[in-house]
Amino acid sequence: MLAVSSENAAEAEALYQQAVLNAQEVHAPMLELRAAIGLSRLWQEQGNKEQARKVLNEAYSKINEGFTTTDLKEARALLADLSE
Repeated sequence: MLAVSSENAAEAEALYQQAVLNAQEVHAPMLELRAAIGLSRLWQEQGNKEQARKVLNEAYSKINEGFTTTDLKEARALLADLSE
């Protein structure tokens, strides 16, 4: 959606937020993390680094294994970038 047009940012944001909530409801931490990564990247591009860091950190903190996976490496790198 965002690849087509940046004008879709508001709709993409709403969908990412819903995906985070859905994953939380079904206790799916990896799905929550993936949605949080997308939402955090969007917010980072919009200049909202603090909110991006918060949602990603919350999702990342629920993970307790698999730290060598691509998703977790990406989340860790994004968190480091957002903390600068």
